[in-house]
Parts: sequence; C-alpha cells; structure tokens
Amino acid sequence: KKRKYELGRPPANTKLGQKRIHAVRTRGGNRKFRALRLDHGNFSWGSESITRKTRVMDVVYNASNNELVRTKTLVKNCIVQVDSNPFRQWYESHYATPLGRKKGAKLTEAEEAELNKKRSKHQEKKMEARKATGKTTPGLDEQFVTGRLYACISSRPGQSGRCDGYILEGK
Repeated sequence: KKRKYELGRPPANTKLGQKRIHAVRTRGGNRKFRALRLDHGNFSWGSESITRKTRVMDVVYNASNNELVRTKTLVKNCIVQVDSNPFRQWYESHYATPLGRKKGAKLTEAEEAELNKKRSKHQEKKMEARKATGKTTPGLDEQFVTGRLYACISSRPGQSGRCDGYILEGK
C-alpha cells in the first residue's frame, strides 16, 4: 500500500512572468507556496547592507542545466539580471554622488537638483564623510551604466513562493 508520507509532487518549474503562486497543503496542515511565475524579488547589496525590491529581468546562467536558462526557469543559485534603478536611487540619495552615468554625460535638471539640494551644515558634513567611503567596484559600475545588475537567487521559489537573492560583487 502506498503511504501519504511517500508522496512526491511535480516540480514547480518557476518561470519568469506575471506573479502566479499556488498554496500547497503539506504535512501538519502547514503550507508551501508554489511559485509558478515570478517577476519581482528582494535583492540584497551586501557591501552596502541594503535590500530593495526589484524586477527580475532575465535568467543568464545556471550551473546545473543550460535548459533552465533557455526556458527562463527560476531556481535557487541561478544567476539573473535585475533592474538596477532602486539601488542606484538609494546610492545617489545616500552618498549624493551620481552612479551609473556614462563618462561626460550631462545630468538632467531634476537629477542635478536632487544631488545638489540644500542641506544643513550637519548633513553636508555627513555627506562629505560618506563620499570618502562610498566606492563601488569597476565591474559593478559598468553594470549600473547598462541598468542591469547580476544577482544570485538564494531562496527556493518553488518552495517559498519568493525570489530573493543577493547582488554579485567582485570578480
């Protein structure tokens, strides 16, 4: 006789697309959230210690199977490209320094006003101290110019119904 505890369920094969999540009842009346499609997630920028919700744009690499890249399947540890705007906006407001701009490119008046807005002396002093420490790696700078950052998914979308991860930095 087959037992309930022996059952296996079909894989979620979470794809890139408009959010669609099914709740699955599991043992003990608990629930798993089976993400069938996802397009957003929380991604963390480790060196700056911030996390922002951002759009997942593309699956670019998967160590386990190239088929998962072609079909844009989201699994744990796959490398994706995410939208860099939330991180760029935070960086520019935190350090009052433009990020992800082409060399010699002029800022719009709105962006110029945001970076050079009137601040108190205390705020000015704080910003100057931050500017000394706020350096990004050249590889990350290049990615900010393109508007997309490489990130790794650290959650399990088919189990938790979320697509969370961290931005890849360094080499």
